[in-house]
Amino acid sequence: MRLCGLEQSLWSKIALLYRLFVALFLAVRHERLDVQPHLAGGRYRLKDRFAERTIKTFCGLVAYGRAYLLDERTGHGWFPLDALLGITQDGFSLRVIGLATRLATRVSYQAAAMLFKAFVGWAPSPEAIECLALGLGRRAGSYMEQCPAPDEEGEVLVIEIDGKAIPTATAEELAKRRGPRPRHGKGCPCGCQRHRGQQKRRGKKRKRRRKGDKSKNGRSATLVVMYTLKRGPDGLLHGPLNKKVWALHGPRRRAFEWARAQATKRGFPPDTKKTVQIVVDGEKCLEQRLRELFPNAIFTLDLRHAQERLWKAGRQYYGEGSEDLAEWVEPLNTLLCEGQIEELLARLRELHEQIPRHGPNTKRKRDTIAKQIAYLEPRAELMRYDEYRQQDLVLASGAVEGAARYVVGERFDCAGMRWICERSEPLLQLRCIELNGDWDDFLDWVGEQTCQELQRTQRVQIRTHQPPQIAEAA
Repeated sequence: MRLCGLEQSLWSKIALLYRLFVALFLAVRHERLDVQPHLAGGRYRLKDRFAERTIKTFCGLVAYGRAYLLDERTGHGWFPLDALLGITQDGFSLRVIGLATRLATRVSYQAAAMLFKAFVGWAPSPEAIECLALGLGRRAGSYMEQCPAPDEEGEVLVIEIDGKAIPTATAEELAKRRGPRPRHGKGCPCGCQRHRGQQKRRGKKRKRRRKGDKSKNGRSATLVVMYTLKRGPDGLLHGPLNKKVWALHGPRRRAFEWARAQATKRGFPPDTKKTVQIVVDGEKCLEQRLRELFPNAIFTLDLRHAQERLWKAGRQYYGEGSEDLAEWVEPLNTLLCEGQIEELLARLRELHEQIPRHGPNTKRKRDTIAKQIAYLEPRAELMRYDEYRQQDLVLASGAVEGAARYVVGERFDCAGMRWICERSEPLLQLRCIELNGDWDDFLDWVGEQTCQELQRTQRVQIRTHQPPQIAEAA
């Protein structure tokens, strides 16, 4: 026998031993459980002493039995052993639920099932994993609200906020997916995938997209990144410490309120004297709402957004990517980084006045320069980059830009993916918990919550086909 054969045979025996131990554990707990205290009050009566059931554990199917009590008032059944051990109506152990949904936060539901089976030998179906993710994701928000504050914090709290569009399915795409599918294409008796595709594409022309055209129907998710910085002996701020990412659809105020509650929990209440810095992308309504919740915070416009305005102005004079364009932008960028915003605006106004009012492309140049001035002028107070640099504060929102890429982009914006927002948000929030490094704590918390619900004689099932409702954005 080769080594690979030995390993395969050994794993099957270990899995068998695993199931035997689980079955023995359940049998012993069944024998030791005293149901008389539940029968004493007269509310319950013993319907079945050994109601059989099977549960899928990490190493396969296990059969066991438990007492079945009937509620005389409501007529509903209750299993005290399941309530004591935290076994839900899903038919899977919590370890299986946790592993399957954790894989789904990293890869597609189909790939999660394949990986699960590759390592364990069996797997829930992709449809079951999706239902488990929908159900487990319903509890993600409650967990993030109650999770305790970190033990050690820095002196400066930094909050970065941005949005990232998740490609969503249009009504036409949904109707096409949900409609009946022919067994094979017209004129294609074999029905193979290659000929079906050829028949489907025959006679159809795809509209060619131009530069800048959007190829997806996206709905934005709001991302919040929160972390602290600690000043070291060298006088510089080091970190990030205790970095947390949270994302959700719907009204942005939900994300802002979460940030406000977490900041208070971490020792930065609204009236704090500590430094709180909020880095934004320049959207005025976003800034106004955050100022109400963080009245003493330092608001900073992302340096990269401000620099992009200078490059837009420069492209009216020189070609994109040219050395002349870089030389034109360099002195303006120096003024920006040194916090000399008034001088920067004065130079832009001078350029605007120098453009002739008549002639080819002059109107476009004047309008473009005017737009950049109109953007930068009301945000001058957010661009004190010289002061921020002296205090070693954050100048750009690199953390939330990176989060938009790896939280949303790497899982939800892959080729061919189209989502329904109500079905993407639970998985999005589970992905945040996983990437924050809190998955084990989250699963322990879910186990405690389900035990408490079961002991209150509630019927608990994690997996569901119904996604949560999302409030309309405001």
